[in-house]
Amino acid sequence: MDQVLDITKERLDKARLAVEKSPLVVKTPLLKNAGELFGLDEKCFMCDVHFKLETLQKTGSFKTRGLANQLVYLPPNVLKDKQSLVAMSAGNYGKAFAYATQQLDLPATVVMPDVAPVSRVKIIEGYGAKVERVPVQELRETVEKHVKEDGMHFLHSFDDTNLICGCASAGFEVLDEIPDPDVIIVCCGGGGLLAGVATAMKYSGKKTRVFGAEPEGAPKMFKSLQAGKAVTLESIDTIASGLAPPMAGKNNFEVIRNFVEDIILVSDKEIKKAMKVLYDGGLVVEPSGAAAFAAFLNKKIPDIKADAQVVVFLTGSNVTIDELHKFIGKTT
Repeated sequence: MDQVLDITKERLDKARLAVEKSPLVVKTPLLKNAGELFGLDEKCFMCDVHFKLETLQKTGSFKTRGLANQLVYLPPNVLKDKQSLVAMSAGNYGKAFAYATQQLDLPATVVMPDVAPVSRVKIIEGYGAKVERVPVQELRETVEKHVKEDGMHFLHSFDDTNLICGCASAGFEVLDEIPDPDVIIVCCGGGGLLAGVATAMKYSGKKTRVFGAEPEGAPKMFKSLQAGKAVTLESIDTIASGLAPPMAGKNNFEVIRNFVEDIILVSDKEIKKAMKVLYDGGLVVEPSGAAAFAAFLNKKIPDIKADAQVVVFLTGSNVTIDELHKFIGKTT
């Protein structure tokens, strides 16, 4: 096994233990043989498909996994001196970050793009964190200013090897129940969860094909693979706001280009269709959280055999009733 970055089996094992012990994280269920429940058998899906329900994670998304491991590596003086923490996020990481800092009794600031839903802002502020809304192009500059001028400690919302190792815990949980999955499909925003799950498969010696699903309107990792380096997009246009950072994570890119089979692009229309199928089957999933299922539902994953074991990650449930009505129509 070729080592990528400084990620080792020892680091992954330590991270998995940290996540298992963390009060921020729960071991989410794997909904097995979901085809019949969600009407997929009728659509000629002959494989066995299972859903990893990160929608049931604390704060409603997978983000607490990576964060739990990041917190293990906080410098001692941050906790001792009650140093302010800062993060940039469109919503789900910010929510997990605000929840965690509330539990640690640490002051926190979340820098959010001004296009992020107001509902996310209110939730984050409800946990006691301060929110600053700025244009997308000013996110990094604003965070750097807080670090340099205000002495805040920065936690990256997706491009951090400690976060990648924490997210790998979700992949190891899948292997506890499906020892040899043939295909795993994971959404891709900055790429932290995708990199983590792919790393878990590779370091476990599995031949599992791991695919990322990314919105057509925010194809930063797709274009990064084409360019051979992490790129930043000039514009973003997708309903999947949680998958819409303008840049691909450089650390995540290195893992993904080595360990991930391909990045599959899905349209907003396909994401809405996936959300509707999931809702009709009893699951509330936000647009970002339904991207991987959209790739599967629209038969965009190549060469899936009839008897294949396929795991689809559903990664977030943070969507309001008004947003559901907008995306999939009236739900009552």
